[in-house]
Amino acid sequence: MKNHIIKTLLIAFVAILSFGCNDDFLEKVPLDEISNSSFWNSENDLRVYNNSLYNLVRNDENVPIFMGHRDGFNSHRYGIWHVEGFSDNTAPRHSRHDRYQQVRAGKHFPTGGAAPYGYRGFDFLRAINVGMDNYGKAQVSDDVRNKYVGEARLMRGWFYADKISKFGSAQWVDRELSTDDEEILNGSRDDRDLVMNNVLEDLNFAVANIPNDWGDGNAPGRLNRWGALLVKSRVALFEGTWRKYHGLSGADQWLNEAANAALELMNDGPYALHQTGDPASDYNAIHRMTDLSGNPEVIYWRRYQRGIFTNHVQSYHRGYNGGATKSMVEDYLCTDGKPITLSDLYKGDAVYTDIFENRDPRLRQTVLHPADQAIYRYGNHDFDAYTYPRVQGMPGGLKVYTGYHIIKVYEVGAAHASYNSSETPAITMRFGEALLNYAEAKAELGGGTISQEDLDISINLLRARVGMPAMDANPEMDPRYAGDGISAVLAEIRRERRVELFMEGFRYDDLRRWKQGKKLEVKDYGMRWDCLLYTSPSPRDRG
Repeated sequence: MKNHIIKTLLIAFVAILSFGCNDDFLEKVPLDEISNSSFWNSENDLRVYNNSLYNLVRNDENVPIFMGHRDGFNSHRYGIWHVEGFSDNTAPRHSRHDRYQQVRAGKHFPTGGAAPYGYRGFDFLRAINVGMDNYGKAQVSDDVRNKYVGEARLMRGWFYADKISKFGSAQWVDRELSTDDEEILNGSRDDRDLVMNNVLEDLNFAVANIPNDWGDGNAPGRLNRWGALLVKSRVALFEGTWRKYHGLSGADQWLNEAANAALELMNDGPYALHQTGDPASDYNAIHRMTDLSGNPEVIYWRRYQRGIFTNHVQSYHRGYNGGATKSMVEDYLCTDGKPITLSDLYKGDAVYTDIFENRDPRLRQTVLHPADQAIYRYGNHDFDAYTYPRVQGMPGGLKVYTGYHIIKVYEVGAAHASYNSSETPAITMRFGEALLNYAEAKAELGGGTISQEDLDISINLLRARVGMPAMDANPEMDPRYAGDGISAVLAEIRRERRVELFMEGFRYDDLRRWKQGKKLEVKDYGMRWDCLLYTSPSPRDRG
C-alpha cells in the first residue's frame, strides 16, 4: 500500500513538471484586462478602438482638427471660439489670452512654453497607426473592416494636413514605432508633396469607405461620409490656395479636389441650410441651440453633458474675446448688396445704433443691438440693470474692449450655468462651409472669375437665408480690398466667408493661406467713444 502511494505521488509530480515545461500552460490571458492578442476579433472591437480616437481628438491643444470647446477649466482659453483671437475678428486683451495676440503679432516662441494648437499630439498619430497595424486581424468582411480603417485614415490625413499647414513639412509615419526604431530616432522630415499626396490618399479612402450614415441620428456620433467630403474640401482648399499664393506648384489639382468634394456634398448629401423663413433670426438661432441632433445643417458637433463632459466657455468668452473689431463690423454689406464704402444706405457710426441700419441682418444677429438686450437677456445675471454697449472702465455689467458685444454664440441658459457645468455645444462642421468652399475654389480655378450659376448654388443660398440680395458675378470693387491683388468677385467671396463663419475658427488660417498676413498688422479698433454719449445711462451708471 505504501509503495502504491509513493508511485502515485511520483506520477503526479512528473505530470506537474511536464506541464511546468509547457509554455502554453503558463501563458494565461489576464482576466482583468484586454490584451492585444485577445482583442481585434469582431466589429465591436474595431468600433470600440475607434471610439478611443474620438476621445483623443477632444484635446484641441494637441490635435486641433475637430475643434470644439475644451472641457473643464481649460475651456476658458482653448477652443473654436477662442481661435478667433489669432485674427482681426476679435480683440482679446485678457492675460489668459496673451498667446493669441502674441501669435498674431509674430512674437510667440513655441519653445518658450506651452505652444497653442497642434505643435504636439503625436500620441494621437501613434494610436491611429496601432489600429492600422491590427484592423486586419478582425474576423469581419472587408466592407465592415474598411469602415473603421477609413475612419482612422480620415483622422490621420486631417492630422497631417494640420501639421503641414503649420510647419510646411513633416515626417510621414504610417506604422507603429518603438522607442528604439531608427526611423523615429534618426528620421528626417518628408517634403510637402510626399506628405500631402499621402493625405489625399487617406482622405479618398475615407470618402470611399465610410458609410453615408452610421445610424446614430447625428446625436452626435461618428463622422459620416458627408463629413469626410467636407474635411476633404477644407483641406484641399487650404492646400490649393496656399500653393497658389505662396508660389508652389500643383495648386489647381488641389482646388479641383476642393470644388468636387464640396459639390458632391451639396448635390448628393442629405444636408441643407437651417431656415424657418425668418431672416431676422435663422442665422443666429443655429448657433445658440444646445441640442443639435438632427439639425439639417450640422454635419458634426461636439456634445457636452453634465456628469460626463462640461465646460464654462460661455462664462469667459463674452469678456475674454474683447468683442468684435471695427474691421469686422465694417465688412457687413448694406441691404442693397454694396459695401459701406459704395452704398448710399450706410448711415455712418456717429450714433451707435446707426451701424445696424440698412445692413446685412447677420450683423444684428452677431453683434448686440441695444434694443435686443431683453430678447437675448444679455447681461450679468441681473439682465436689465445696465445698458449696452459697455466698454472697459465702465462700472458693472458685461464689458468688452471694442464695445461690439458678440451674441452669435450667446445663449443665456448656458452662459449662466453654475461654474464649469455648462452644456454649450460646439459646431465642428456645417453645410454652410461647403457652399463657401465650393464658390472660392471655383473662383480661384477661374482666375478670379466665377459663373452666376455657381454663385447661385452656393453663396447666394446663404444670402437668401438672411434676405440679402444675391451676389453678382461682376461686382464693383470695394476700395477697402483694392490693394489685395485679387478680383472684385473673389474679394466678395472672401468677405462672405468672413461674415458667415465669424466665431467659427477659420479667419486666421484663411489669412495665412491667402498670404494676407499684412491685415494682422492693422490695429484693432472698436466703437467710437463718443457713441456712449448717445446711450441713455441706466440708474446704476448715473451713480
